[in-house]
Amino acid sequence: MILLQNSGEPIYRQIADQLKEDILTGKLKQGEYLPSIRSLAKDLKISVITTMKAYELLEAEGLVCAAQGKGFLVNAQDSEMLKEQHIRRVESSLLEAISAAKIAGMTDGELEEMLRTLLTMEDV
Repeated sequence: MILLQNSGEPIYRQIADQLKEDILTGKLKQGEYLPSIRSLAKDLKISVITTMKAYELLEAEGLVCAAQGKGFLVNAQDSEMLKEQHIRRVESSLLEAISAAKIAGMTDGELEEMLRTLLTMEDV
């Protein structure tokens, strides 16, 4: 897990986002336990409170649940919810790309052509 101290994003949010990514991509599977709060805090050299806050955020989003005395485990993921999560990520990334293209002075046609080119690349 990579934490950026000067990213402007709170540490707990960075942890939650990276774990969420692992859950949504299937790297962390249903029923699998997250690292214990204490061990993750120790590994990342951060506060237990910060780690707990990240786990509580994931729990509030319904991605994990607390198992008394055992920690947090990954909930079953609804395939429709997973699809919607990915669609939201695509929209966000495209909006960011459109904004960057405007700053760079690209036309809509140039941006569309770049997207078409990237879509045809085999290693994407």
